[in-house]
Formats: sequence, C-alpha cells, structure tokens
Amino acid sequence: MKALKIILGIILVLVIIFFVGGLFLPKTYSVNRSTVINAPDSVIYKNISSYDEFLKWNPWSKMEPNIKTTVAGPVGQPGHMYTWVGDKTGSGQMTIKSAEPNKMVDMELKFIKPFESLADARFDLAAEGTGQKVTWTMSGENDGTFSKWMCLMMDGMVGKDFEAGLKSLKEKSEKGQ
Repeated sequence: MKALKIILGIILVLVIIFFVGGLFLPKTYSVNRSTVINAPDSVIYKNISSYDEFLKWNPWSKMEPNIKTTVAGPVGQPGHMYTWVGDKTGSGQMTIKSAEPNKMVDMELKFIKPFESLADARFDLAAEGTGQKVTWTMSGENDGTFSKWMCLMMDGMVGKDFEAGLKSLKEKSEKGQ
C-alpha cells in the first residue's frame, strides 16, 4: 500500500510539472540549418522553388519513396502547391506564399496527419565566398500545453532532416541538376 501511495504521488507531481511547466514554455519555435553550395543561385533556386525538383532531394521523399504526391500551380510563384499522403510521413501540403528569384522562397506548410499544425517554411539564399549560403527555416506557434512541450523537441526532430535535405540539395545543385 505504501508503494502505491509513492507511485501515485510521483504521477501527481509529474502531471503538475507538465501543466504548470507548460504555462512557462514558449509558444513559438524555429528550426534552421544552413550550408554553402558551390553552384549558381539560379540552379539552387530552381531546386527549391519547383516542387517537382524538391521531390528529388527532400529527405522525406527518400524516407518514403512510394509517397503519393501532387504538384500544382505556377512553378516558383505564389500558389505553387505540393501535397503528400504517406504512411510514414503523414499528409499535408506546402504552398508558396512569396518568392524572390534567386534569393528567397517563403511557404506555408500545413500538416494534416498525424497532427494538424501550421508552420512557415523558408529558404534564403545569400552569396558567400564563391558559393551560395542556403538557410532552411521552419517556424511556428503552438498554443496547447502538449504542443508547447513539442516545441522544445522540434530542433531535435526536424534538424537532422534539414541537414540531410541540404546535403542532397548541395549534391544535386553542384552537379548542375
């Protein structure tokens, strides 16, 4: 009986920490990674702003090669959209909100399954030495207590995927593809 009280006490303390701690956690998150690519900005931009090209290098397409995708809208322009449905990667859509040729692409990223959420994804290109520094950023806001705790883990969950994706983008772009 004493062991049961101790276990219940521990569970109660953990629940209190979860909810009270959640009140003090940030509502926003931001994950970004960068790499320098030795290729013309126009080649890199094409690989970022065209979802047909994005499918060839993004880490999630490699994770789930049989994913169902749809690409629609004017390439590299606001309204260009990529939707996906997969077993491992869930479902969602990315839509270009704004773009500045050879400099920046800003997208709305909507996750539908397994969890609904909305994020901003962005690629920025800037000259660095003889190449282009490409920075991939995802940021968003979460209101619920569970979502706030998830914000703390976003960098660890997404950061490695961004690194793998940028490595593939670098390889593809430096081959002139």
